[in-house]
Amino acid sequence: MDERHIRNIPALSEADMEILQTSHVLVVGCGGLGGNVIEQLARLGLGHLTVVDGDVFEESNLNRQLLCTTANIGESKALAAAERVSLIDPDIEVRPVPEFITKENAAALMADADIVIDALDSISSRLVLEDAAAEAGLYLVHGGISGWDLQAMIVPPGSGLLHAIYEGLPEDKTKTSLAMTPAACASIEVSLAISCLCGRASDLESKLITGSLRDMHFDTLNMSFE
Repeated sequence: MDERHIRNIPALSEADMEILQTSHVLVVGCGGLGGNVIEQLARLGLGHLTVVDGDVFEESNLNRQLLCTTANIGESKALAAAERVSLIDPDIEVRPVPEFITKENAAALMADADIVIDALDSISSRLVLEDAAAEAGLYLVHGGISGWDLQAMIVPPGSGLLHAIYEGLPEDKTKTSLAMTPAACASIEVSLAISCLCGRASDLESKLITGSLRDMHFDTLNMSFE
C-alpha cells in the first residue's frame, strides 16, 4: 500500500484501493462542484481522470470554487484541475479537456470511462450528459446545488431519471451558491461514485438525496419507476 493512501485503510479495503487505482472517472464540470469532486478523487487514489470544462475562471468564482484563485482568473478550469491533480499525486493519469460537453463530443469523452460524474450547472448540458452515458452504458452520478441546498443521485444507464426531473424546467439564472454547498454535495457524489466502482451501490441506485445546509434537513426519495 502506497504510504500516501495508508489512511484509507480500513475504511476502504486493499481490494477497494486496487479497484480505484485502475478506475477511470469522467468528471464533467470543473467549477464549484467539479473542483471539489476532482480534489477528493485525487486524494483517494484514483488512477485515471478525465476533467471537462470549456469555461475560464471569473472573479465571481472566488467565493466557492476550490480551484479558483486570484492568480488564475481568466484561465481554463480544466487545465487548472489537471495542474491541481498533478500537485496532489503525479502518478494519476489526468486528461484535461477545455471544452463544453456537447452531443458531438460526448461519446468520445466517455470512450474509456468507468463512471461519469455530473458537476454541471446547466439543465441542457446535464440532459446531453445523461443521454450520452445511457448510450455508453455507464452509470452517472448526478449532483446539483443552489444556495444552501443540494441534491445527488446515482443514475443507472437508460433510466432517464434526469430527464424526468429536469425536462421542461427553466435554467436557474441566479446560480447562487455558498462555499460549503458544493463541498458537501461533492462529498456525497464522490461517496456514491466510490460505492459504484467498488460494487456496493445496488441499494443506492435511483435514490435522490436532497438536503439543506441551512436547517440540516435531508431526505432520500426513491425515484425508480419500476
